Amino acid sequence: MPELPEVETVRRGLSSEIVGRTITGVVVRERRLRWPIAENFETRLVGKRIDAIERRSKYLLVRLVDDARRASTLLAHLGMTGSFVVHDERSASRTKPHDHVDLILDSGAIVRYNDPRRFGSMHVFDGPDSAQPLLAHLGPEPLTDALDGRYLFDQTRRRPGPIKQAIMDNHLVVGVGNIYANESLFRAGIHPNRAANRISKQRYDQLVHEIKAVLSEAINAGGSTLRDYVNASGEPGYFQLNYFVYGRDGEACRHCKSALKLARHGGRATVYCAKCQR
Repeated sequence: MPELPEVETVRRGLSSEIVGRTITGVVVRERRLRWPIAENFETRLVGKRIDAIERRSKYLLVRLVDDARRASTLLAHLGMTGSFVVHDERSASRTKPHDHVDLILDSGAIVRYNDPRRFGSMHVFDGPDSAQPLLAHLGPEPLTDALDGRYLFDQTRRRPGPIKQAIMDNHLVVGVGNIYANESLFRAGIHPNRAANRISKQRYDQLVHEIKAVLSEAINAGGSTLRDYVNASGEPGYFQLNYFVYGRDGEACRHCKSALKLARHGGRATVYCAKCQR
């Protein structure tokens, strides 16, 4: 599933292509995504100018305005296999299986959404983000000052469960998905099964530092491509070449050379080093 770095990479790639442009047409070939695309989806988008594209957690928020300066937002989630790729008119004429939605812009470009498993979603809403149920209860963004060691320490005093599950809880902090939780905990030297309420403020300071570093490095590498993910130009990411632990169970730890171990937390694969992580 695309995680925060992948979604941020897509956002940056789309921004230069779509911001300031007007949506002149919408083609919906398949409405059956995670939630069905609304029947009025096309009419709510056509004629709107794209004012900005933002990210909240793993959601893309395309900010729209009409001629009367009334604002609305296109909220999109990539699900497990979704991608947005910008095409010119020539390349857009060759559709592929699972090309479900096209946004046609006044520049002639076409933003195409492809999603083989159809776990992504698209909604158009008015009003503030806080009134949108999918956004209302999200925790702070990990790359902002709202996430620091003191915040995590205070918020986990009543969390006896594993720290890995805690930092993957979007109500606590958004965007620390499975790949980046594995990598951040390894770099911080914290065992993924350690109780969240048994970690000191000093170790939380280090963990937050590593979360921010890992996510920033992944964004700079264009995200991780394990299977389906591509950016807005249709290109893969490369951060998977830098993994210390994720997907490397049984291989040698890059620090101590002992064999990495595999466990499960909340049904997700966890790879760690029993010597380096305490």
